[in-house]
Amino acid sequence: MKTISKLGMMLALAGSLFLASCAGSYYVYERPAEPVYVRPVAPYPGAIWIEGDWVWQGGRYVYFRGHWDRPRPGRVWMRGAWERGPRGYRWHRGYWR
Repeated sequence: MKTISKLGMMLALAGSLFLASCAGSYYVYERPAEPVYVRPVAPYPGAIWIEGDWVWQGGRYVYFRGHWDRPRPGRVWMRGAWERGPRGYRWHRGYWR
């Protein structure tokens, strides 16, 4: 009985990890205009500005303003970008590389 429940737990965990890794690509015909706002002053020396991000919510892309972050040792922030393709525009999120 314990073996079956352990197996069930492992399968459930594996399934949830698989579904979490299946991030959808959402396309729009028109690229949304980025809102204009003033970047706040850096809160401390060496802070890195992370540009705003577009997140798919409620059937459309919603803009979240940028923020300051601590630099990560040995890594560089790669900002997000819009990609135009035959199906329209889609957003590629920024990431640490």
